[in-house]
Amino acid sequence: MADTVPPGNQNSESFLPQSTVLIVDDNQQNVELLQAFLESLPVKIITASDGLEALEKVQQHNPDLILLDIMMPRMSGFQVCRKLKSDAATRDIQILMVTALNELGDIEQASECGTDDFVSKPVNKFELLTRVKSLLRVRHLKNELERALTYLNEIEHEDEN
Repeated sequence: MADTVPPGNQNSESFLPQSTVLIVDDNQQNVELLQAFLESLPVKIITASDGLEALEKVQQHNPDLILLDIMMPRMSGFQVCRKLKSDAATRDIQILMVTALNELGDIEQASECGTDDFVSKPVNKFELLTRVKSLLRVRHLKNELERALTYLNEIEHEDEN
């Protein structure tokens, strides 16, 4: 659907590198609301309408962050989260569950399946943006750490030879 950085917003939040955010929700109004909330951030937004489509989009786009609804047809957000977090290739993708569920058991289940954070509907824009920026910072710091560790390992191997 929308695969663009909004014009004029490329430099806002410049402390964040260009990021890709996948919004997964079966309700188009929710998708549009989340897109509108994120328009001030320098992010590329992609969307999916259910869990199976979300897994396809993850393979195609390797997003930095997924805003994931829980209650969806074909595959729940819990199932998607569990699958992504159990795969070494996708486990570092940050997942923010966005849900109308607010029972303690649902929060515990979200935590057990590996979500990085969650926010309840109706979504507060300030809360969402704060959590999104924080999770994107974590994602990019992890990437920088991985690159640094790889570089150090290469230097160590060169010194051994």
